[in-house]
Amino acid sequence: MTTRAVLFDLGNTLVSYYTSAEFPVVLHRCLEECASTLGLPPDNASLEDLFERAMVLNQEKPDYAVRPLRSRLEALFGASQRLDDTSFPALVTAFMKPILSVARLDPQALPVLEKLRSLGIKTAIVSNSPWGTPAGVWREELVRHGLLDKVDATVFCGEVGWRKPHRAPFDRALSLLNVAPSEAVFVGDHPKWDAEGARDAGLRPVLLGSEPIGDYEVISELRDVIALVAPAMRR
Repeated sequence: MTTRAVLFDLGNTLVSYYTSAEFPVVLHRCLEECASTLGLPPDNASLEDLFERAMVLNQEKPDYAVRPLRSRLEALFGASQRLDDTSFPALVTAFMKPILSVARLDPQALPVLEKLRSLGIKTAIVSNSPWGTPAGVWREELVRHGLLDKVDATVFCGEVGWRKPHRAPFDRALSLLNVAPSEAVFVGDHPKWDAEGARDAGLRPVLLGSEPIGDYEVISELRDVIALVAPAMRR
């Protein structure tokens, strides 16, 4: 069947951030920024206790329901601080600072999106967000990298209440694009969140990486997706 749409994961697909193994270090920095924003004393012992409690909250729900950032921060800081609609946005900015500081846009991302658009193929970004961070800050991140106006739709897990591999984020994107699952490809870096989720939702999964994983199609670089959806086209 003809491919009418290509959907992309964001983190470590279009933009690199950190690996799963690196996240605890990044999370520690996120909590330090939050504590500083709340005016808490820079006590190492208190920070380590905070980090240990945060690692318990780092577990996602088994059914993939989103656990929002606000509820996690309230669990960590709520006993000593009032997190209301005035203070919470500043905490979001603080929490996101270490995450966004390591971002690196794949140099092929914009050219590939532009090429797909020129071929008449719709595009979307479908992404989980770390610790249930709000979709708004991630759309600002897309603007920062010049990605937002290069795609036809964006869906972040918090907007549908479920994280990939749950099918809800995929279904929402396909609905926005008015495309059937069988007409869409999903490109991501993670075999479970991306490939398994896409396959379960009826899309054609493609993994970005260097090693074969199961029976999934693998591409070594973003621009290889052009040959998959338009085999007659040269790079």
